Amino acid sequence: MFHPLENLDRYRVVLASGSPRRRELLGMLDIDFTVDTSHPVDESVPEGMAAHEVPAYLSRLKADAFPLTEGDDRLVITADTVVILDGDVLGKPHDEADAVAMLQRLADREQRVVTGVTVRTARRCVTLSAESTVEFADLTTDEIRYYVDRYKPLDKAGAYGIQEWIGAAAIRGIKGSFYNVMGLPVHRLYDTLKDF
Repeated sequence: MFHPLENLDRYRVVLASGSPRRRELLGMLDIDFTVDTSHPVDESVPEGMAAHEVPAYLSRLKADAFPLTEGDDRLVITADTVVILDGDVLGKPHDEADAVAMLQRLADREQRVVTGVTVRTARRCVTLSAESTVEFADLTTDEIRYYVDRYKPLDKAGAYGIQEWIGAAAIRGIKGSFYNVMGLPVHRLYDTLKDF
């Protein structure tokens, strides 16, 4: 039976991410893969790096942490997502107070969501970047606290998951890929994987 990514049959595909959302999104491509988070990296970025370059840099750093040698049949996929507002990178909040503060900044504003993805084998490495614009409606402090208390978005860049309550209740519009905002630009990744 035909499969659009049958070229991947020669690889053991590895998703190097603990994100349940990335696992779900990669699973939509109907490929077999395993998850391996055993190669953590220091996610510090060089001083002065432009905000939109951070996700691609970090995804490459994560991919390079895998010791792939000649003959290794693994294909490793890594990713990093950030929210950018006023030139600032909003990563994962430190605690609930930080999550509330981030969402207060995002309320009634547009922000950019950028995801960097790296696909690496022993012979080849490709890094891509995808960007979406998300427009938030205004949110009251009570609404923000409701979301943070109920959904605990401490593992999400910008302190929100678009697929949760806040996406339904408070996002006016998106320009670009919805899946990119969730954490993996699946359409771009699919196009990249077809060439491996």
